[in-house]
Amino acid sequence: MDTALLRSLTPSVLAVLVRRGADFAAAEDAVQDALVEAVRVWPADPPRDAKGWLVTVAWRRFLDATRAEAARRRREDLVDEEPSPVPASAVDDTLQLYFLCAHPSLTPSSAVALTLRAVGGLTTRQIAQAYLVPEATMAQRISRAKRTVSDVRFDRPGDVATVLRVLYLVFNEGYSGEVDLAAEAIRLTRQLVAAVDHPEAAGLLALTLLHHARRAARTAPDGSLVPLAEQDRGSWDTRLIAEGVAILQAALARDRLGEFQAQAAIAALHADAPTAGETDWAQIVEWYDELTRLTDSPVVRLNRAVAVGEADGPRAGLAALTALDASLPRYAAVSAYLHERDGDLVAAARLYAEAAHKAPNLAERDHLTRQAARLNARR
Repeated sequence: MDTALLRSLTPSVLAVLVRRGADFAAAEDAVQDALVEAVRVWPADPPRDAKGWLVTVAWRRFLDATRAEAARRRREDLVDEEPSPVPASAVDDTLQLYFLCAHPSLTPSSAVALTLRAVGGLTTRQIAQAYLVPEATMAQRISRAKRTVSDVRFDRPGDVATVLRVLYLVFNEGYSGEVDLAAEAIRLTRQLVAAVDHPEAAGLLALTLLHHARRAARTAPDGSLVPLAEQDRGSWDTRLIAEGVAILQAALARDRLGEFQAQAAIAALHADAPTAGETDWAQIVEWYDELTRLTDSPVVRLNRAVAVGEADGPRAGLAALTALDASLPRYAAVSAYLHERDGDLVAAARLYAEAAHKAPNLAERDHLTRQAARLNARR
């Protein structure tokens, strides 16, 4: 069963139903039903036109639900207009659907959550982790968003900033999570840069390209994580780095700094260093100061503590940690690293073990567990 194909087709199938007049919540339910049916039927009887099959089945499920709900009799005209099954259009509606999900009637956070769930294909748990909230809280937020737009015609697209936030989170989940969405996020960001004149869109594209350039070096052949300082820089994609740096320089020249440009500048400094020891940590700290001013994000402050520890020594980094909430994701891992650099192997081993217990994915948990074991062996 080609689950990657199903995932890639979901946004365009959803967009077709919305264009035909289905409200977003009902369309998403119908598409999910069609995906379940595809998983059941396709292994034995694969369709010649996968998208057309999904559109036909999803539309029929939508119509069945419409007929069954007396309160929605106003949609009866749609029931009489079911199109004949024909090869589906090859038009890519995905980016347009991102804009439609960023509807003005939704708060930015609700619009992002709804899009990640319905279009990006992320689970409620993955979205909750990205937002640092409990899964139950995120489930309620998504349900409220779906109710809000249930009777809304999607003819008033949302703003670019919300779409950028969605693409950023989709890329992050694809880059480090359980679902590979990074390449799709880059593809859509390229489309967005071509469609709008927005420095932050260019900043996001530069950021994703610079991070993606290092992807091959992030894991060893056995699948284990390779920290940035230990990566084979010869395996970094220099073509993507050059493109990302050029896009970033053009965006920064417009003097409209935003968080994605600042993050891209940090990534560019890492990419520019021939070795880990030659990294310009002082300048990275300055960019983190800018990023903190722009976002006041606790995650940014956590990353800044690492940079401070590299630039000014581990005790300076540990001092920067004291102002942060110890329950932050990866706080224990950062504290472990800084304690190890400061020579406190007992505390570092304990913190690595604690961080492993809280790790969001198996690869990270295994890496942190090995770090704890390494220090315990040294003791």
